[in-house]
Amino acid sequence: MHLYRKMSRLPGKVILILLIFLAGISILTAQNGLTINGLNQASYVYRAVPDSLHNYFYDSFAFNLVYRDFSFGMKFIAELPKYSIEQSELLAELNPDRLNLGWKELYASYNRNNYQVYAGTMEETFGSGLIFRSYQDLEMDEDYRVNGFRFVYDNKLRVKALYSAYNNPINRGKLDLACGADLQYPVLQPLTLGVSVLSLQSFIGSSYKEDNIFGGRASFQEDWMDASLELAQRFKEYSNDDGTAIYGNLSTYFGPLQIGGAYKYYEDFDYFNHLQDIPLANYHNETLVDSQSSGLDEEGLQGWMSFAFLKYWTFNLDYAEAWNHNRKVKMNDFFVSLDWNKDLTTASISYSQIEKIDEIYSHWQKESYPGFNLQLIGKKNPLTLSGEFKIVEKQVYDVVTSHYEPKFQLDTSFNKLSCSLALQSWWKDLSHLTQSRYMPSVQLKYPLFPETDILLFVGKEAGGKVCRNGICRYVAPFSGLKFEINTRF
Repeated sequence: MHLYRKMSRLPGKVILILLIFLAGISILTAQNGLTINGLNQASYVYRAVPDSLHNYFYDSFAFNLVYRDFSFGMKFIAELPKYSIEQSELLAELNPDRLNLGWKELYASYNRNNYQVYAGTMEETFGSGLIFRSYQDLEMDEDYRVNGFRFVYDNKLRVKALYSAYNNPINRGKLDLACGADLQYPVLQPLTLGVSVLSLQSFIGSSYKEDNIFGGRASFQEDWMDASLELAQRFKEYSNDDGTAIYGNLSTYFGPLQIGGAYKYYEDFDYFNHLQDIPLANYHNETLVDSQSSGLDEEGLQGWMSFAFLKYWTFNLDYAEAWNHNRKVKMNDFFVSLDWNKDLTTASISYSQIEKIDEIYSHWQKESYPGFNLQLIGKKNPLTLSGEFKIVEKQVYDVVTSHYEPKFQLDTSFNKLSCSLALQSWWKDLSHLTQSRYMPSVQLKYPLFPETDILLFVGKEAGGKVCRNGICRYVAPFSGLKFEINTRF
């Protein structure tokens, strides 16, 4: 009954909106300049795991209407329920709180000359994203978009101003606030200056907590050099632990040689609602510690180079280190590759290493993996073969463990059919190859119609740690079937 009542309340105001929308279309279609496009994405997941919910379904139908300077859009979303890659969010049985459907993500905008007025669900970034970034990551199933009002003026002087709300990540049903402005102006031909102001109101505990952030940035771009520097200060109205952020990078070019570096310093600059994209200053976008987001307490340096030689060859090298204020927590990130590119053939070999040390909790870990990639771009049957052999070593106090995670993948196509074959494994040691876990998978993609693609995945995925935007998550392993159909109009 709970589900029925929730679904029965769905139409109400939505029917009125749709009737007005349809009436508007009937008038506008008789005139010039009307454009309607959209996308429907449907997916079905069968998870073949004992003691788990097996069936998941998700569908989104989105359309956009553009008429002269005005645009409008809506999206219908059905989660019955939606499959989550987050290990902690997987269901053992059907839960009514995870069944949702309705018209969401509405927006309307008006563009004229150099300015825009926008209201609704939005993605936005101030500068590099260090101070503010509202975004959606479909691959990682993360949604940090805000809903509200935005004004943009885009000319030599660029101005953004927004006042918005977003869902509190802990207190369900409560909204937090984010409002701010960003200005950018090219002072000289190669030099651009910018300033950002942001205020956050987050419901924490039993009351709203206010954060005010002020920042400035400068970027310098010439044919032979790119450089940028961003500074920010965070003032907590509820605490004396104010925050500071500094990030700068520089790259320069000397013929076939490119070299660059970056510096970061963050102290108490991690937001409660993660409405930011903190530059991590390392090749693999790794956090200082897996168990906490970036921005709390860290400093680091990065250096990289790329050298092209003998017409077809390129050598790449990247190294970074980071540490906390007392250097009891440290990490290093290393990457090197040799690439060969000629006509329609590319090949590369690489080596990656990520090492983290936490003396406070007597924890050490190292991930290292050589890899290769071979791509043959033929006219009929392009072929890509890639692989890596990951070695994971850990020590917690006096306990030392290690294992291997090899992975191989073959991508090809036959006319319109794209095919991907993958094999992953988990070896305790090399003497237990026949007793180890193997995870094969097949993925097929085919354009059923000019505007419709279908995708079928059957097999297993290992899951594991994935770091993105300053946050590390543990993706759940998967075994089963995924079917997707996407239609554009």
